[in-house]
Amino acid sequence: MKILVAPDSFKESMTAAEAAAAIGRGITAVLPQAQIDLCPVADGGEGTVDALVHATGGRVCTTCVMGPLGIDVQAKWGLLGDGETAVIEMAEAAGLHLAPADQRDPTRTTTYGVGQLIAAALDAGARRIILGIGGSATTDGGTGMAQALGVQFEGGSTPMTGGALGDVTAIDLAGRDPRLGEVEIVVACDVTNPLTGPRGAAAVYGPQKGATAEQVLTLDAGLAHLATLVDYVDATLPGAGAAGGLGFGLVAFADARLERGINLVLEAVDFDTRVRDAALVITGEGRLDGQSIQGKTCLGVAQAAQKHGVKTIALVGCLGADVEQTLAHGLTTYHSLVEDGTSPERAMREGPALLEALAQRVVPDYL
Repeated sequence: MKILVAPDSFKESMTAAEAAAAIGRGITAVLPQAQIDLCPVADGGEGTVDALVHATGGRVCTTCVMGPLGIDVQAKWGLLGDGETAVIEMAEAAGLHLAPADQRDPTRTTTYGVGQLIAAALDAGARRIILGIGGSATTDGGTGMAQALGVQFEGGSTPMTGGALGDVTAIDLAGRDPRLGEVEIVVACDVTNPLTGPRGAAAVYGPQKGATAEQVLTLDAGLAHLATLVDYVDATLPGAGAAGGLGFGLVAFADARLERGINLVLEAVDFDTRVRDAALVITGEGRLDGQSIQGKTCLGVAQAAQKHGVKTIALVGCLGADVEQTLAHGLTTYHSLVEDGTSPERAMREGPALLEALAQRVVPDYL
């Protein structure tokens, strides 16, 4: 009997790999004959590199790149077990956590380091790149990323920043890295925001990156100007406004396509093949609620398993409002670490041990 264990990370408590291992230990304690397939996953955000490297037997690489404020940072990325697929989290090079609170200003930040990570993956022989674009400190429309890959922005700055978008007079693609035409770049993107306007990159996400009301207007105007120079990409494309317009820039300058994050991850770990002979799937993450149906890991896993007639149980940190809605979207049932009266603080502190005990207690009931 095979049980497929495919959780996401429990933020600030355990990684996806640690969660999978804890669930596996709990099941083995009561079902020692069961075949446990540990398959940590992610939704394209934080933890995607670690989850995919672990699930495919790949390796983690580190590259020195320019951070969002122009200061070098050591950025982690992964080369998966097939040796041809790279996975990158843009936050490693341009994440909000790399900009101290008193220095957050999306008119001055750049995605240049993201382009350097793409170049590093190409140098390593990648034929396919999975790029997660959550948690950015930037609103440069992906121009910094493109600049690192050879695209020139006449009139702009070096590196390109959000504040320089309005100064660009022309874009020259002649020096673009030719290897971009030979690699498939797929972007894990779960937001649908357009590039500009009231739902655009600057208006919706600029303030949390440190932008003042006046800067939001400047950034939005700069992104609109960029869109006029790149008239071959629709600025209203769902996801164009993701990560400060990086979604738009990746499509425009790197021939990328945007896809739902969890779907990309499940494809990368060969989930469909691994679930076919499973008797049960166990997934999990830090929180499950009604909003989880909008693309979170647990529901993505459950829906993929449901296609093969396999039940899915979610073991999560805590449950939120309208969680029962998840049962109409693929999940068989759910349990949380705090359902027996355990405090949230203890659940965070002792996550692996409590998750192991929960799996040991509830999984046999569904076989």
